[in-house]
Formats: sequence, structure tokens, C-alpha cells
Amino acid sequence: MGEHTVNPIVGETNDSRVNNMWADPVGRAEVFAALDGASGGAVEEGSVGAGTGTQAFAWKGGIGTSSRVLPEQLGGYTIGVLVQTNFGGTLSMNGAPVGRELGKYAYKDELEDDSSDGSIMMIVATDAPLNARSLDRLAQRAMVGLGRTGSFVANGSGDYVIAFSTHPEVRRPRTSDAPVTTPALVNASMSPLFAATAEATEEAIYNALFKATTVSSARGTLEAIPLKKVMKVLRKYNVLAWDDKLPPGR
Repeated sequence: MGEHTVNPIVGETNDSRVNNMWADPVGRAEVFAALDGASGGAVEEGSVGAGTGTQAFAWKGGIGTSSRVLPEQLGGYTIGVLVQTNFGGTLSMNGAPVGRELGKYAYKDELEDDSSDGSIMMIVATDAPLNARSLDRLAQRAMVGLGRTGSFVANGSGDYVIAFSTHPEVRRPRTSDAPVTTPALVNASMSPLFAATAEATEEAIYNALFKATTVSSARGTLEAIPLKKVMKVLRKYNVLAWDDKLPPGR
């Protein structure tokens, strides 16, 4: 019979650096075109969709995504993360001070190039059977991944996370004459999911930066991060090829 109601959650980040967000250009036609164009498969990243005008660490950012699959001995569950970046701080990658090396960091030259404020939307999806309390705890670990990238969650940042489970048995019937029970992982089983969420969030933010392209308008320009210079910094601090230093997953 389908769902009784549809309850959309709508969020935003302020892209007024390059976009006149007060013009309200998105109407009924654009919404339905987006819904009609939705499909499975790989997610477009970078300067696309709602990420067209957003930034990260004073470079062009946008949409980023990443995922982790736990090994079977840790449950075999999947964590998927999608982010829309529009925040600041001092960019760090695998511990390398990329933002400092490239000369872009919060409060540089007494606010000459302030890149501290902004917002980020983070969506965490999993097929693990989790109740509302566990999903809340999972969402908090996305903030750990955000912090690893160099964000300090500035006063003006509207950083938030939505987490949900796709496990079919956690769905509740609309009506029931008897008490309803649903499966849920116990607290002791949550740590691997926490680690996966932090890692996937961190990588999704990097992907948003790496995939973004320079965007210009009459209001201003957001430059794409210089990838060759980033790679030079990462080699300098010997933080590449981490996957070659860890045992393969099973």
C-alpha cells in the first residue's frame, strides 16, 4: 500500500559567497526534476547540486561521500556517509598540516582571511539494526571525523548529523494489538561502527574537496584546492599509502 505519509527533512548551508541565496531560484519544477533524476550507483561529488556554491577551509568544497564495510567478525555491517561542506578551520589530512603549509588557516593575519565559520551537513546511513539511542550515539561519532579534518566547530558553525538505519526489522508497523519488539545491537557491539563512522566522515570531507572545481560568479570566486601542492605536502609528512601499512580486511 506504500507509505501513509512522507516527512522530508530539509537543511541548508549558506553559500552566499558565490550565490544569491535570497533569490529563491529553486521551485516546484527544480524539486521534481531532482526527484525524477534520482538514481542508484555512485554519488556525484564536488561542485554539484547543493554543493555547487559551498566551501571547505576557504577552498571550494561541496558534496562528498564515503563508506566502510566491517569485517564479518565485527558484524559485517556497512556505514555510508554523505556530507555537504561549508565550514572552516585549518585543514589536516592524516595528521599533515595541509592548511598551514598552503597558507590557508583560521584567523590568518588577524582575520585577513578568516576561514573559521560555516556549516556542514552530515548524513550517516547503516544497515546495522540500531534503535534511536544507538543512532544518536553513532551520529556523535561523525563529529569525531569532522574534527580530524581540522574543524574546531566554530561559534558560527551550524554543524549537524542525521543518522538512520535501513535494517528492515527495525521498522515498526503503523498499528499493532501486541507489543512490538525490534532487534538492536547492544552497546558493546557499537565501537566498530563508531570507528567506521569517524573514518567515513573524514574521508567524505576530503572527497568533497578533491572533487570540487573552481566556481565563480558576480559575487566572488571559490578556488579548487591545488591537488599537486596537496600531494607534495602529504609526501613531505610521509602520510600516503596508509592502506599499504595495514593488514587487508577480511
